Amino acid sequence: MNARRAALVAAAVLGLAVVVVIVVRTPWNVLPEPPGGYTEPDPTAGLGADRIERAEAFAAALRPASLVSIVLGLVVSAVLGLTPLGGRLVRAVAAPLGGRWSTQVLVGVPVLVAIGRLVTLPVSVYAETVRHRYGLSTRGWGLWVRDVAVSVAIGAVLTTFVVLMFLWLVRRAPRTWWAWAGGVAAALVVIGSFLYPVVIEPAFNRFESLPAGELRSDLLLLAEENGTPVQDVLVSDASRRTTALNAYVSGFGSTRRIVVYDTVLAELPDEEIEAIVAHELGHVATDDVLTGTLMGALGAAAAVALLGWLLTSTPLLRGAGADSPGDPRVVPLLLLLVSVGGLLAAPVQNLVSRQIEARADLRALELTGDAEAFIGMQRRLAATNLGDPDPPAAWHWYFASHPTAAHRIAMAEDWQRLEGP
Repeated sequence: MNARRAALVAAAVLGLAVVVVIVVRTPWNVLPEPPGGYTEPDPTAGLGADRIERAEAFAAALRPASLVSIVLGLVVSAVLGLTPLGGRLVRAVAAPLGGRWSTQVLVGVPVLVAIGRLVTLPVSVYAETVRHRYGLSTRGWGLWVRDVAVSVAIGAVLTTFVVLMFLWLVRRAPRTWWAWAGGVAAALVVIGSFLYPVVIEPAFNRFESLPAGELRSDLLLLAEENGTPVQDVLVSDASRRTTALNAYVSGFGSTRRIVVYDTVLAELPDEEIEAIVAHELGHVATDDVLTGTLMGALGAAAAVALLGWLLTSTPLLRGAGADSPGDPRVVPLLLLLVSVGGLLAAPVQNLVSRQIEARADLRALELTGDAEAFIGMQRRLAATNLGDPDPPAAWHWYFASHPTAAHRIAMAEDWQRLEGP
């Protein structure tokens, strides 16, 4: 079996492993059917007509911008990756510095990342303007620029590191690079999952411990009852950027902590804060982060193996103006293939995510035993975060990582019926 065919077989085997993990680890039936059948979700989620109209108007203003941003990014990536233009650019920007292959990566990748971001920047400005108009964003434009710059810088550094390692492996092992690179990609997914809470999160927010009091004690006790004790309860200064409500649990072992937006503390009563935190603790109880990391690691290894097949395609290499997978001129094509792969994988990832989120909702209900607080929390989140309670089916299928508020409330009502008075 030649190296190209071996890469394709490995991609198929690893892809099958991803499918098996998804089938086995995804909670497809979250709640037993109650007597009389499942509750039909109320499309309004119990929100007033003015709230629904505002949420629908907000979504209608942002959805086209999201699609335009995706299309623009793909078009630019395709122009740079499927023609010699991208390869020439990579060589040209590195030429003044000597033009070594490593220099082409170190200089060329940040330039490509910056171009992609600049092309979609007007759409991002429009989207931020819409968020300001509807009161969801509280950022001044100075802070917005800073956030964009930091995000681009982090993305450029990480992408450059990965691509540099990728090409180094290709040049060191021309026939088996995809196998080595697949293992490295899987390892990087695992490492990134552990480092994100302590490296990336602090680049955008400041955190302080929630002062001692009844709420802090109740949240720590909730984590203990869940079997997932945490080291601290932190408050994020989210109000510097948004009025949105959110909370999450991040980290592992000694770094695990509950993080609550300061907007949550300002807007929600304690019982609803406990409901939202209980949902996040539900993810920890069922090892959702570890499962997601496993899926991501296997998916990354499968994707790299598939790249081992695609990047040895003569027509693709010729179109990109590259001589081999180890030629730095292949970098724009590599970034295009990664982007396309992400878009193709999104519906599956979101399908799995919606089921996992539903299971975490169930855990929150079991942990607090308070369906009314959970329902109140969902309505308040939908109203404040301007979530469309009844989005278009196709949009929800492709983009939604969570069930709609209407479905989450309906499940809470079903749980209430199953538990009885």
